[in-house]
Amino acid sequence: MINKIADSVAQALSGVQDGATVLIGGFGTSGNPIELIDGLIAHGARELTVVNNNAGNGDAGLAALLKSGQVRKIICSFPRQADSWVFDELYRSGKIELELVPQGNLAERMRAAGAGIGAFFCPTAYGTELAKGKETREINGRHYVLEYPIHGDVALVKAEKGDRWGNLTYRMSARNFGPVCAMAAKYTVATVHELVELGELDPEAVVTPGIFVSRVVKVPRVATQAGGIRQ
Repeated sequence: MINKIADSVAQALSGVQDGATVLIGGFGTSGNPIELIDGLIAHGARELTVVNNNAGNGDAGLAALLKSGQVRKIICSFPRQADSWVFDELYRSGKIELELVPQGNLAERMRAAGAGIGAFFCPTAYGTELAKGKETREINGRHYVLEYPIHGDVALVKAEKGDRWGNLTYRMSARNFGPVCAMAAKYTVATVHELVELGELDPEAVVTPGIFVSRVVKVPRVATQAGGIRQ
């Protein structure tokens, strides 16, 4: 019987190795799998390469992971915002490596990994520093840059509902990068706020099929200080 439900975050993350490439869903704090990030900090794996849309907010979540000293390199689109002081300090002191990737390229590079695509040409970044050292080609009068997939050893995603086979649905904008992260990793862990029986999820509403998910962990829903729900 297929049952991907883990008893705890610690159990789900027990196999994460030093040096792993970890894909983390989330757009800023929306859809950020905070419980899994905290679990990764507690787990203690080091020399990690983290892939995320940004480089952490404030002192919690991804920022706390960076502050712990467990991350060697981050691949992201928006490393700096008003509250990214943890990353800013680490980068300026030479304690973390940065690979800057345009947001659309970031999503497509992970999607390509999940789809088995060896590489693709994209016009984004042509003629800029981000294209330096990369192969370029003119196709039908337009210039393109060759980009390679981003494969993950582990993906951490935040979903809304799931079943024991690992089928997932998401809540509104919290969906963002979660589906492509799940596709691109060898081992995907998802948190859900609701576990349902097989057949309860409308097949048309399933965004991430269970084939892309290794473990599912139920976590409580957390309200924000403003009285809303943290997505």
